[in-house]
Amino acid sequence: MRVCHYLELESRLDRSGIGTSVAHQRKALADTDVELLVSPWRGGTPRRALSHALVGDGAFDQFDLAHCNVVGPGSVAVARHARRNGVPLVLHAHVTSEDFAESFRGSTAAGPLLRRYLRWFYSQADLVLCPSEYTKRVLESYPVDAPIRPISNGVDLESLAGFEDLRGEYRARYDLEGMVVFALGNVFERKGLTDFCRLAETTDYDFAWFGTYDTGPHASPTVRRWTRDPPENVTFTGWVDDKRGAFAAGDVFCFPAKVENQGIVVLEAMACGKAVVLRDLPVFREFYTDGEDCLLCETRREFRAALDRLASDPDLRERLGESARETAAEHGLDRVGEELTAAYRRVTND
Repeated sequence: MRVCHYLELESRLDRSGIGTSVAHQRKALADTDVELLVSPWRGGTPRRALSHALVGDGAFDQFDLAHCNVVGPGSVAVARHARRNGVPLVLHAHVTSEDFAESFRGSTAAGPLLRRYLRWFYSQADLVLCPSEYTKRVLESYPVDAPIRPISNGVDLESLAGFEDLRGEYRARYDLEGMVVFALGNVFERKGLTDFCRLAETTDYDFAWFGTYDTGPHASPTVRRWTRDPPENVTFTGWVDDKRGAFAAGDVFCFPAKVENQGIVVLEAMACGKAVVLRDLPVFREFYTDGEDCLLCETRREFRAALDRLASDPDLRERLGESARETAAEHGLDRVGEELTAAYRRVTND
């Protein structure tokens, strides 16, 4: 089976959760009988495709199934081509209006318009994939008129190998000491930025957020405010060249996100055996168990109490971390590959 596995704007999304999920999918499919074509365009680019179209060769390459991972104009073109030519179409719902809110300036206000667009776009699919049962319920509420199937984003365990060796280097680089409370990923208010900083203000622990943050006109005022003038015990590192360094330097992964479709970084922290403290969201209860492989909190006071427990009880940190490692192992890429190929067979009747 030849599958067009398309990530529009791929070079700009390589530092995003979407980019990571797509990388996981492609690695998971590498050991299957699926042949991946990463560009739909004849000649490899839209410009070359246009040249082919002008001489009657057609703009699109040949493939048996189209799998698009974002929702932009290139993906719309692929979807329309698939519908016109009877090619099975899988759309991956990494984006919802709920998780787009509080990401960039104006993103919350755009929510209702985006929701209508996503309902139209995803409804073209023969099958919509999404990361969780929670996301499936969100899409059904729009409502999306297509079958919806949850598949975990998975975690690339190989990519984290050897992280422990970087602990000294990264703690020294960012002047971190003691029990370090950390987060990893793009800095957005949706991911709990204000709560992260307010929580830090009430403690003496070192806090570090490893990840890119925007400072230009499209950045939210909240992100600009906190990153320009953070609490004394909070470090915003900006982009780190090796994510393993973040997991090495940190001790407790603290993620007070307001909305998540799954949260690959949570699985990565768990795979590294870190104690994880999360906001009590339905999507996290879907995958994790409070007191066994994580601690779930609703308020800043509860987050503070959880951090204090973990600081005073290293055995609890170790126990939670070991259970978390077992949970992450259930989301390995072998499982992702099996579920993707099953989804492809479903829409192709193969």
